[in-house]
Amino acid sequence: MGPADQLTVPSEARLGESTTMIVRWSGGKAKTGNVPYYTLGLEDAWPLLVHCRTHGRGHVACRFWGAAALLALQLVAEGRLEPTLTARGYDAWKSTGPGPWQEHLDALLAAMPPEAHALSHSSLGSGPSMSDPGHLLSEFCDAMADYLPRSPGAAVATGRSAFADRAAQHVPHLRLASPRMAGQVALGVRLSLRLELDADHAETGVRAVVQVHDTLGGHRVADAESLWRAVPAPGTPDATRQMESLLALRRAARAWSPLARLLKDPGRPGALDLDEPEIDDLLGDAVARLARVDCAVHWPRDLVRALAGRTVIAPRLAAVAPTRLLGAEQLLDFQWRATVDDEDLTDAEMDVLAEAHRPFVRLRDRWVRVDAALLRRVRDRRLGQVTAGEALVCALTGSAQIGGERVEVHPTGWLADLRTALTRAAHTDVAVPAALKAELRPYQRRGLAWLHHLTTGAVGGGILADDMGLGKTVMLIALHLLNQENAATAGPTLVVCPATMLGAWEREIARFAPTVVVRRFHGPARTLDLLPADAVVLTTYATLRRSIDRLAGTSWSLLAADEAQAVKNALSGTAGALRKVPSRSRVALTGTPMENSLADLWALLDWATSGLLGTWPAFRERFARPIEACRDTAAAARLAALLSPLVLRRKKTDPGIAPELPPKTDTDAFVPLSREQASLYEAVTREALQQIRAADGINRRGLVLKLLTSLRQICNHPGQYLKESDPVVAGRSGKIDLLDTLLDQILAEGQSALVFSQYTQMLDVLAIHLNRRGISHQVLTGKTPPAQRDQLVQRFQDGRFPVFLLSLRAAGSGLTLTRAEHVLQIDQWWNPAVMDQAADRAYRIGQTRPVQIHRFVAEGTVEEQVLQLLAAKRETADMVLGAEQLGLTELGDDQLADLVALRRH
Repeated sequence: MGPADQLTVPSEARLGESTTMIVRWSGGKAKTGNVPYYTLGLEDAWPLLVHCRTHGRGHVACRFWGAAALLALQLVAEGRLEPTLTARGYDAWKSTGPGPWQEHLDALLAAMPPEAHALSHSSLGSGPSMSDPGHLLSEFCDAMADYLPRSPGAAVATGRSAFADRAAQHVPHLRLASPRMAGQVALGVRLSLRLELDADHAETGVRAVVQVHDTLGGHRVADAESLWRAVPAPGTPDATRQMESLLALRRAARAWSPLARLLKDPGRPGALDLDEPEIDDLLGDAVARLARVDCAVHWPRDLVRALAGRTVIAPRLAAVAPTRLLGAEQLLDFQWRATVDDEDLTDAEMDVLAEAHRPFVRLRDRWVRVDAALLRRVRDRRLGQVTAGEALVCALTGSAQIGGERVEVHPTGWLADLRTALTRAAHTDVAVPAALKAELRPYQRRGLAWLHHLTTGAVGGGILADDMGLGKTVMLIALHLLNQENAATAGPTLVVCPATMLGAWEREIARFAPTVVVRRFHGPARTLDLLPADAVVLTTYATLRRSIDRLAGTSWSLLAADEAQAVKNALSGTAGALRKVPSRSRVALTGTPMENSLADLWALLDWATSGLLGTWPAFRERFARPIEACRDTAAAARLAALLSPLVLRRKKTDPGIAPELPPKTDTDAFVPLSREQASLYEAVTREALQQIRAADGINRRGLVLKLLTSLRQICNHPGQYLKESDPVVAGRSGKIDLLDTLLDQILAEGQSALVFSQYTQMLDVLAIHLNRRGISHQVLTGKTPPAQRDQLVQRFQDGRFPVFLLSLRAAGSGLTLTRAEHVLQIDQWWNPAVMDQAADRAYRIGQTRPVQIHRFVAEGTVEEQVLQLLAAKRETADMVLGAEQLGLTELGDDQLADLVALRRH
């Protein structure tokens, strides 16, 4: 209360000895002193405190607590108190909060003088400090709330001593009504609100009916109006029930103020007509507040339907689907659309909502709840426009970036139909054309149906990316024949392929479609004059560049790019020429749609689908960078969803694709370097690293590439690196020693082998060595004329020679060499997809014997280190059909030195 020398001490006060109190506040710290004090009971203290406040007498601390006493009196007068149980089971009243007096309470707390804290408390060694003002004032208001309602008269009126007698009663047997009422006394009743809809009863058509539930025995429920209007005899259970229900109503009114109208009405009505703000409040936080005082809210069945919303892509002309997703003239709207029971509302219904000014709207013969945020979105539901191509990307991925936020998107109208058609295309069927002289396997029939649906639909093209050897050629031939059966799709087909593939295409067409005219547009006598309308024209990528004007002057029904990874660089002259050829539909054929990065895939699809994926910068930002740099699985999933209808990718190992294929064994064969190789390796590494450390920029990258190439050549054979014209081969290379061992076994068993190398110089070294050993062989490189290539392939298939030396670039794709049971990869192209293609020359449809792949790796060298990096590339390829570049030229000096260091085992 303050120092004793500043009080007029009442006779009821008892003198204590002395205590340490806060006497002043200075420099941010409490200053304490030893002072005498008096104690008073609350019943004697609060009138004295109020007197200090109203007459301005006494210490500043006494005047402050006088103001607090006046606030407590006001709270009790308004009924802002709650019956509770203490932790030991005694009855107690507590204040339930200031309500409209909150501003007054905040001002009081801000004005609390230091001395009003009275006793100090320690603050973990920092000296005496003040207690929390809010805690002190709350404790004081609770003490006042517990004292003021108690009187002998209250005990007589209620017939109970609990919460009425001056002395606290030990009543641990009283049971709490619910867990939400922890710390509060359990009454014998609880309330609930039953909301009723009656459009004729009030302006909003909504009223809240109060219900009374018994909680102490039985489950009686009754409307409060009948209970409150009864006149029970004093002391009877009905009188107690009536009093407790009014007490529960007072409690509920503090949680939701509209109920206070029932307390003020002397007629005690049991229902409220609600206006729109009250309904809005009830639909917001009020339900939770009422629940905390054990008052439930029961919604009628017609109100349980709530509006939801979603983003949709809506075609402007819902009945008209474009024949091609080309150009900006095909505009679609991004809209936000409200839904009921997962069904989109019509535009007319949305307009009704937009004009609504009530929290409940009657839609489809039922009431629906509408909140303010939803109404704002309904009124401003146009989110922008996108082209048809961009809309299809959003529809296939299921999401879009709007206002910096990724949102789920739902297509509607013909766009939804198109998405459904695309996603089901690979699982549909078409009649195989009668002119096709082949029995298609089930997966090939599905591939034909997919090609037909994709090329005749709005997209107009895609990528057939089946594994090598699964019959992409026969599926394309079947598509050409199928196109000729319909006037809308009939016309010539242009196939662009590597020069090594011309003969294979001619033979395949002659075999499977003998009625089709095939013309080679290749060589000096090439011409398109008198071209039949249903012909297939074969040309090479080199010829395409040189004769683009003549090829672009013909209107093609179908343009197919075989081994399409040849045009993975969208900025190359070959890719530019391919884009200039007009065609109704386009198909890319490749077993490796991505050799290095997602840029490869984008380039192929950008050509095949006429820009459907958007620009490369946009695609890189949306997909490539998150996936390749950050391993973003969500972005990878979106890209996979986009690719699945546009890229048909099947592997030989997939269930049901090629069950008749024999097993394939992959072996990493590690070989040691010879002494000569090791000396060369270390000398070249030491000299090159000194030059690299002194260089930067493009010069440094060039030196790194030169070093890596030199080391790989040394790992193959010293004669290759030293460019010896007539080298001594045997005994100088671990790879040659392993080659001799394997060939001895292969030839002894009457089998055949394909020997691949990236370097034609290494093939020359191998040819010299095989000649000296007397082993029959032939060599195929990029310098081999096309006609001779076909002859060499046929002679190998006929078993005329057992060992075929092949350049990886010239023969790593497009050839069928199923005579071989072994594939020997002398050196590794640092791209796993390319090496897999080489293996697929032998492991493809038609192979009946087990195939073994032998990868030669010089142990302890850069080859072994890179082999580990290739595993990460395969992981990315499995995610979205791609692979990320190794980026070896960007390694730091120390990283590069570690990569190329010779590790002796």
